[in-house]
Amino acid sequence: MSLEQELPSDWREKLNACFAEPWWQSLSSFVEKAYASQTVYPPRPNLFHALHATPYNRVRVVILGQDPYPGANQAHGLSFSVQKGIAIPRSLKNIYKELESDLGIPPAAQGHLEAWAQQGVLLLNTILTVQAGQSLSHRNQGWEKFTDQILTALDARPEPLAFVLWGNPSRAKKKLLQNPQHLILESAHPSPLSARHGFFGSRPFSNINQWLKTQHLAEIDWNPLR
Repeated sequence: MSLEQELPSDWREKLNACFAEPWWQSLSSFVEKAYASQTVYPPRPNLFHALHATPYNRVRVVILGQDPYPGANQAHGLSFSVQKGIAIPRSLKNIYKELESDLGIPPAAQGHLEAWAQQGVLLLNTILTVQAGQSLSHRNQGWEKFTDQILTALDARPEPLAFVLWGNPSRAKKKLLQNPQHLILESAHPSPLSARHGFFGSRPFSNINQWLKTQHLAEIDWNPLR
């Protein structure tokens, strides 16, 4: 199966122009070799889990991360999320702290964010794979160009969307978002290194819901345990 065939059909149709590009062929080759020769996260069946979990026409919010967690059993294809039973990473702990401060939702005992994805929150990283134990090890291999195309396709949607850009790599994508009807929220990354420099107190969850109400759209239930 080719890399593009692993995509759900709706996203594959929207991204079809990518697949003849030389960078896509190079990325496809890199991904095949990486999974064959390294320990790579997320597991191959979860590579495009974010796109399978949140169909193109159901996206209402995009939360853009950097690259997958590099620890064993952590990454499963949704940015910032981990499977049930896995210790909650520090970045997600900080997201939960801000969620409690913002909306009064107590921190969940698990880090699985599938409930967000099923409500139309696309949990996307700018880079979709990582070598075990080596953050950003798969940068500049073509993933950034691919996720740029995802953002561009979403920016073209006629319906208003909310884009949440946490950290400098995500904030750099703001230039791709040209549609004035969309909401763009940006702040520091929730990692322990930067959360106190603008992430805490940014109130993204209530800001998104208030904006959705102004658009006559249903709010997101941000409780991960819904």
